[in-house]
Amino acid sequence: MSIIDLRNYSLKRHNTFGIDARCDRFLEYANADEALQVAAILRQSAQPFIIIGAGSNLLLTRDYPGIVVHSAVKGCAISATRITCGSGETWDDIVALSLRNGLYGAENLSLIPGDVGASAVQNIGAYGAEVKDLIREVHAVDIASGQSCVISRDDCQYGYRWSRFKGEWKNRFLITHVVYEFSDRFLPRLDYGNIRAELDRRGIPQPTAGQLRQVIIGIRQAKLPDPQVIGNAGSFFMNPVVPRSQYEQLAEQYPDMPHYTVDADHEKIPAGWMIDQCGWKGRSIGPAGVHDRQALVLVNRGGATGADILHLCETIQHDVRQRFGIDIHPEVNVV
Repeated sequence: MSIIDLRNYSLKRHNTFGIDARCDRFLEYANADEALQVAAILRQSAQPFIIIGAGSNLLLTRDYPGIVVHSAVKGCAISATRITCGSGETWDDIVALSLRNGLYGAENLSLIPGDVGASAVQNIGAYGAEVKDLIREVHAVDIASGQSCVISRDDCQYGYRWSRFKGEWKNRFLITHVVYEFSDRFLPRLDYGNIRAELDRRGIPQPTAGQLRQVIIGIRQAKLPDPQVIGNAGSFFMNPVVPRSQYEQLAEQYPDMPHYTVDADHEKIPAGWMIDQCGWKGRSIGPAGVHDRQALVLVNRGGATGADILHLCETIQHDVRQRFGIDIHPEVNVV
């Protein structure tokens, strides 16, 4: 095999918004040796470049005048409670694989779209769980030096939807594999969102890991649109974390405001709730809209450009800031 190297390439099938933007050059590697080849090309090129995954967390606002790099590294190896996964594997397939092998801890992360490599960059999370608690190390190629390396979880400095790969390390590494460590004991986390309510509705007082996975999948499918049906990138905004004093002031005005305690000094307020309070759920500006069942999701109703989606994003940000005094920020990568 050899790297895929294409010119004037459409990225439509590489972003779940379905935006038909193009790039000057598209490079794809399928193993660690090919990643080394791609790194050499990037060092020798004067063009800018970006690294993408499955495009489920990407908004393309224009044609990209440079190189787009993508991983197609496949394969998984299981050793005791660890699974080493190619960065091009689909994340949800890893959740299913872990359960088939009696390995637990990823159930609440079921059906999150995207690739394994992106899970390590983004620190994906849902329903009270974050992938950082499973990651042990990340295998990558340092583009500048051309050296393969192993990066520990601690060195990634994970935070809420954050890692050094999104900050100081942005576009520094080509990830080839991620090593996850699971538990051989199932310890369900049921106290986030409406998990318990859905379990009660299904008559499941003490779920198995498989049952919990199916409940999480059902909850997500009920409120998040399928990108194959309507273009979207899932949750578009991060939930803001605010000082407790600011939360308490808002709680006096909005006693039913949902919130999640982060620590003694901070509370997390759902961005979707604030967007809904501003009247945006189900509304549109042209072909760019807000999903009618989940205000956190922006959708391409057909023919929207990345600029259309970005304009809607900025309008919503303005309205939330005006009403609540809180800045909400995109979770998606805007290019």
